[in-house]
Amino acid sequence: MSLLTQKTISRTISLNGIGIHTGSKVNLKIKPASPNTGIIFKRVDLSTKNIVYPNYLNVSDTTLCTTITNEYGVKVSTIEHLMGAFYGVGIDNAIVELDSQEVPIMDGSAKIFVERIKQAGLKFSHQPIKIIKINKNIVVEDENKFISISKSNISGDIEFEIKYENPLINTQKNKINIFEDDLNNIFNSRTFCLFEDIEKLKKINLGKGGSLDNAVVVKNNSVLNKAGLRNKLEFVNHKILDCMGDLFLSGYKIIGSVKCSQGGHKLTNQLLRTLFSDNRNYSLIEVKGKQLPHTFTNYQKLKSIA
Repeated sequence: MSLLTQKTISRTISLNGIGIHTGSKVNLKIKPASPNTGIIFKRVDLSTKNIVYPNYLNVSDTTLCTTITNEYGVKVSTIEHLMGAFYGVGIDNAIVELDSQEVPIMDGSAKIFVERIKQAGLKFSHQPIKIIKINKNIVVEDENKFISISKSNISGDIEFEIKYENPLINTQKNKINIFEDDLNNIFNSRTFCLFEDIEKLKKINLGKGGSLDNAVVVKNNSVLNKAGLRNKLEFVNHKILDCMGDLFLSGYKIIGSVKCSQGGHKLTNQLLRTLFSDNRNYSLIEVKGKQLPHTFTNYQKLKSIA
């Protein structure tokens, strides 16, 4: 079966945990889905109007996480790590059921999601994948922050930079190719915060479920977590994970080069809204072929469907 065809998981995955912001316990199931379903979130704690689609137009809040809302006001929050896992592993179709508003934070990264997806295995279909190919350079700026996406013929890459006054975090920069690189350091990198920001989070009613078990906490020049960091670029690598998850709200894999400095959920969502505001900015492509050794370099046929 070709790597160019749509994929789902082979069997249902069951997980449970706590929401990092709500503090609520949540049970989550990831179920296989048929081709062209896409990713669907279903709030099983609600009996009706409980389907929420992870689409960039449904993003209703970007305060320290990505929250999506349907037309009836039903929300699902902190979806970015799971969406990043789907994007990186190559899951095109899945139904995500949860019995609370927030996706469980697990260990603060996508590590457990990726491990469980790989344990379940992938199921390949006969339906070709669809990708978005960037045609024009798009830039979104917000004071000293920016994010851009530009044309690339063969790859999907993210170059990210963060700048903190904290002496430990300081300035970090990394670049990855989503389709070719080993993404383990990206998947394993945890969410983080400064010790002095914890009280600020509490005052705005967020971070109720946060702990050293699911977040890296930095105080002055030290990491408070006993085991320390998982990799030397864990801070910026987590931002890349977030960016991957937020980009997958486009609905498809993207062939293009993303560059970001000091951005986050809000800026990435603004980028997608700007990109899709003019259909001359992109092409929706259906990929057909037999092999995909590394990336989209050896495809046999690209058929434009938009």
